[in-house]
Amino acid sequence: MPPVSARLPVFPWDRLEPYKATAAAHPDGIVDLSVGTPVDPVPELIRTALAGAADSPGYPTVWGTPALRDALTGWVERRLGAEGVTHTQVLPVVGSKELVAWLPTQLGLGPGDKVAFPRLAYPTYEVGARLAGAEPVPYDAETFAAGAAGTELDPAGLKLLWLNSPSNPTGRVLSKDELRAAVEWARAHGVLLVSDECYLELGWEADPMSVLHPEISGGRFDGLVAVHSLSKRSNLAGYRAAFLAGDESVLGELLKIRKHGGMIVPAPVQAATVAALGDDKHVAEQRAAYEARRAALRGALEGYGFRIEHSEASLYLWATRDEPCWDTVGALAELGILVAPGEFYGPAGGGYVRVAFTATDERVAAAVRRLAA
Repeated sequence: MPPVSARLPVFPWDRLEPYKATAAAHPDGIVDLSVGTPVDPVPELIRTALAGAADSPGYPTVWGTPALRDALTGWVERRLGAEGVTHTQVLPVVGSKELVAWLPTQLGLGPGDKVAFPRLAYPTYEVGARLAGAEPVPYDAETFAAGAAGTELDPAGLKLLWLNSPSNPTGRVLSKDELRAAVEWARAHGVLLVSDECYLELGWEADPMSVLHPEISGGRFDGLVAVHSLSKRSNLAGYRAAFLAGDESVLGELLKIRKHGGMIVPAPVQAATVAALGDDKHVAEQRAAYEARRAALRGALEGYGFRIEHSEASLYLWATRDEPCWDTVGALAELGILVAPGEFYGPAGGGYVRVAFTATDERVAAAVRRLAA
């Protein structure tokens, strides 16, 4: 039996190890800006909720507690602008990466089916298609958004269309009109549209919108699913807390499959999610910290000769010096600064690097000093 891993690309982060070693040898230590992992403390009210639910000896449910479903529907209505959301239109999942990687398989996709995703994108969209044996189809997000999808993206055999706004890695935000056009195109061709909106709370120069907003969805969820995560907004990457909202027929099918597969969010994490979604104060405080780090790094990078493109949202700066990305990675590693080569996100990123601003204030200040010197 051929190994399933043979379908997958080489894990890209292994290629960064030599540069990481170079950066780590800096006398003042490494400033790791290569991965967007939270470094700030988990808010106290969330830790309290987690601890309060620690005595959970029984099996939790895949669908989640009534309190969790209330929290999810309430947040979708309050934050995304959707109306009349029911418990059958939300579903907790064990982190968004698990969902992205296994969604095509859980939808029953396989050979002969196609999964489309932006040409510059989070690598797990392609991985998910390959795990299912489906054909991965990268498309140009800007061409698609401009209304040229009918010529650039062939709907024949296409079963799943990924959107990602705000984008990882570029930070680009699709406008209301662009999102509406994508929804109309997907519905017209009978394609399920799944929108990865994990960075929606982190708009800096734009106000990201969900595909579930009535002005985009037309007030109905058919053919639409939105993916949300608490990893970035609430520093819960270690909790693996995420959820889906949208088409109840799709979510209902996923619920049946996930029951059989035992894909269950742990009970303490469900309680923590309720607390996190019920509080906006910690989100605003975390945004303020990221905003200051972003401003400091952007100014330092531009002073060093970088051009920042897009980056109007998310936790990254999409930067270029108009040279091969690995040359840029190497040059910054000599300064003890580690960044991600744009090539990790597709060949179109070969001249860029992705710079995360999720490091501590002290490490960000160190990077700024080194770039200035």
